[in-house]
Amino acid sequence: MTLRIGAVEMESPFVLAPLAGVSDSPFRQLAREQGAAAVTTEMVSADGLVRGQKATLDYCAFEAMERPIGIQLFGSDPAIMADAARVLNDLPETARPDWIDINMGCPVRKVVNRCAGAALLNDVPRIHDIVRAMSAASRLPVTAKIRLGWDGNSTNVVDVCRTLEQAGAAAVAIHARTRAEKFEGVAHWEMIAAAKSAVSIPVLGNGDVRTEADGARMLDETGCDGVMVGRAAFGDPWVFRRARAFHERGERLALPTAAERLEAGLRHLGLLVRSAGADIAAREMRKHVAWYIKGLPHSARVREQVNHTRSVEEMAELLSGYLGELAQHGLDAFAAPADAAGAGAEAHAAG
Repeated sequence: MTLRIGAVEMESPFVLAPLAGVSDSPFRQLAREQGAAAVTTEMVSADGLVRGQKATLDYCAFEAMERPIGIQLFGSDPAIMADAARVLNDLPETARPDWIDINMGCPVRKVVNRCAGAALLNDVPRIHDIVRAMSAASRLPVTAKIRLGWDGNSTNVVDVCRTLEQAGAAAVAIHARTRAEKFEGVAHWEMIAAAKSAVSIPVLGNGDVRTEADGARMLDETGCDGVMVGRAAFGDPWVFRRARAFHERGERLALPTAAERLEAGLRHLGLLVRSAGADIAAREMRKHVAWYIKGLPHSARVREQVNHTRSVEEMAELLSGYLGELAQHGLDAFAAPADAAGAGAEAHAAG
């Protein structure tokens, strides 16, 4: 089973979700290496892109091996969103994404207060105007990531999906919770199924996919075309490899060993240094280390030590020493990777 968005064909239905503060280029590279069929950037300000702000443009940078890749924009003004789409379309071919996604699900207050993210779910005509304007301005497919609605009293996912299709969207990803639910409770997969039945464009499901079996079950129960994996990939890019093996062959692959997890963490650190510089890498890597080592022996102690490191060299030395300590004591057995609710995951998910 493959997934197709416009002219972009993906080799499996399992893709990496856009994750604010997490899905930077190193994270995306590791996900692709371990079987993610496609990736999306963390959300990028359409206004900043139109203004040509360097920091905003930096968020759009990616390596060739990350393709197929989408760049996710947030904003609320149809004209500015269309101009941002033109900016992305006019990038050199090597820097141009494969599609453009619109964030219509972020529940964070500073985003919704700007009438962007999940706030757009309260203004369906504006959704239509944004997608219509962007589709007219873009040669690249335009997609959207949404939630079920603002709250339990305004669940309008089917209406929104129909509007997206009518306005020219090439696909829609649905996080099966409302904005009010954020990341709590159980995702309402039946609403993904209802939306899938209402539109002909590809529908991707998102929410409560924690294991390889969950991914296959979401495809079966909802009829969706793809599965967007978010928090389950924190510290565990191998989740995509496991999901594909289970879905394609019914095979359950072993969880990564402690050595594999720590070696991936060290490689992640190196990639982050190369893409963002040593100072930023030393700070940003702390949360990733917490996810890579979650559940391993003495991980609380190591996490505390990592949080007090002041350089990438110090962090790398600490992780290498920890790996040696585990090997010396014969503790290199696999352990459950970070779960979807662990290590502050909610603070970083984009919706």
